[in-house]
Amino acid sequence: MFIRTRRLRRNKLTRELVKNISIELNSLIYPLFVCDGENIKSEIESMPKQYRYSLDRLNEELDELLSLGINNILLFGIPNIKDEVGSQGYSENGIVQRAIRQIRKDYKDKFLIITDVCMCEYTSHGHCGILHEHDVENDITLEYISKIALSHAKAGADIIAPSDMMDGRIEAIRKTLDENNFKDIPIMAYSVKYSSAYYGPFRDAADSAPSFGDRKTYQMDFRSTNNFYREVEADTQEGADFIMVKPALAYLDVIKSVSQITTLPIVAYNVSGEYSMVKAAAQNGWIDEERIVIENMYAIKRAGADIIITYHAKDIAKWLSK
Repeated sequence: MFIRTRRLRRNKLTRELVKNISIELNSLIYPLFVCDGENIKSEIESMPKQYRYSLDRLNEELDELLSLGINNILLFGIPNIKDEVGSQGYSENGIVQRAIRQIRKDYKDKFLIITDVCMCEYTSHGHCGILHEHDVENDITLEYISKIALSHAKAGADIIAPSDMMDGRIEAIRKTLDENNFKDIPIMAYSVKYSSAYYGPFRDAADSAPSFGDRKTYQMDFRSTNNFYREVEADTQEGADFIMVKPALAYLDVIKSVSQITTLPIVAYNVSGEYSMVKAAAQNGWIDEERIVIENMYAIKRAGADIIITYHAKDIAKWLSK
């Protein structure tokens, strides 16, 4: 007798009974772009329905997020002033630091505030650290990355998320936080971050494209199969509390492999290019957006991610509430 596997798919209630993966809002993180200026709600051309917000308009978005049941946010800052050392990144009055304090004041503990820690949005050259002869100087950059992380913690961030991909950054940040009485602030490490064309729309959103060259000397090479093992091992030993894989959809195999070598929570970043491709196809009527997005989310979860950072979070919340 042949095997009748269709029995467990015969109706909706049976399928619901046997499924073992779920999408829940408390496992999603929504990225937000905050910028200097006033009365700004500016749609990002390459990322439909995503906006840059000045602080006086930010609460409009935060109110909507709360109404949808979204409490986890990841902040990116876009300053008016950039310089060689990205000084607005670690300034007490930097855009992210002011945003954190405003959210804390207006919403208390209603939001889990995660902050991206990098220098590319703040440097005049668009690279993720301090330059030396047209390349990023790793060890000097650690000092600046640690200063940014500390400034975010002092402002009230819940979780620090360094995305610069410098060697030793987790140890440097952990040491700085611990020495300044922030021992309980977790680090969400961008441990497995590939040099990817999928970041294109984000660089438009954050005005962070490098003015020359690329980031291949510090972001990972997707042509190598096993280089992520050392990155995960290093960040774990240095004190990371979360391990992130970025991008997500083109790297589901990596998410699966990482899930088999760590017991830390795994975060997958469903990045801007992945978002924008879906949005563009949906706007042209080529795909069913809701079904595609939900399928993508389940694929990321099935691969082994515990948490997903996604620009689709608001849409997902609306679909799940139906």
